[in-house]
Amino acid sequence: MADMARSSRAARGSETETTTGPGGRTHAQGPLTRPVGSGLAELRPDRDRPAAWTLLIDGAPQSLVDLADPTHLGFEYQRRLGHLIDLAAPPGRPLTVLHLGGGALTLARYVAATRPRSRQQVAEIDTALTELVRAELPLERGWQIKVRGADARSVLERTPEGSVDVVITDVFSGARTPAHCTSVEFAALAARALAPGGWYTANIADGAALPFARSQVATLAAVFPELCLTADPAVLRGKRFGNLILAAAHTPLPIAELSRRVASDPAHGRVEHGRSLADFTAGATPATDATAAPSPVPPPGVFR
Repeated sequence: MADMARSSRAARGSETETTTGPGGRTHAQGPLTRPVGSGLAELRPDRDRPAAWTLLIDGAPQSLVDLADPTHLGFEYQRRLGHLIDLAAPPGRPLTVLHLGGGALTLARYVAATRPRSRQQVAEIDTALTELVRAELPLERGWQIKVRGADARSVLERTPEGSVDVVITDVFSGARTPAHCTSVEFAALAARALAPGGWYTANIADGAALPFARSQVATLAAVFPELCLTADPAVLRGKRFGNLILAAAHTPLPIAELSRRVASDPAHGRVEHGRSLADFTAGATPATDATAAPSPVPPPGVFR
């Protein structure tokens, strides 16, 4: 969900290798609106980039894709995930990445462009959305990206142990992260899938007193010894509803370099880690499968 954008949904289905050729929708063709499984999808031309498109579902901006430059990450939450992708291994080294939530496949495109020969799998329940994206915003040939029409957790459960370098969770249903993707048990499945030195990352959304975000930090802390949280300072102060990026690992995270990159972004951001993150969590309780709840409903007008 891109700065309050929606991502993947949930259930089992097909698997496709997305190796479509060059081309794609042009701005001269204008916007496109089409019903998909998760709502009404719209592809809207970007005003500033002649080959870029914003994907919206039910009016919520989900992804921005620049067909001419797959390294461009237009939404702040995606740039922060991009920093983590950049720091997960030396520049250019291929990664094995599991994306839980697909949307317009912006981050999968970014990995493929910046780390050639990477192997990627995407779980996106909305097969109609995937077909729309493949037809109108095609991927480059040779990119090793498989999209499975399946529930994020079911894909995670079937991922071989120790097989993935990075897990990226961006799972939303009706603008909310489903409860079954927010628990300690879910985090344990992600930890099991990670190769030694691998990282787990997640995009979540919260506002006001941030009870969901605090609980999610506590949930990951029950599984991973190393954590950090990145967000706009206004979001961290509860001044507005917004996206927060979590990262977790069994080995130390590059906090200093991540902080430097986040600070240099056009949008304000701050990285919480160590004592400051413990203070942020403030005794929040980890969520389990028995107690987990979806993320909060975005307030009215947040997408306007």
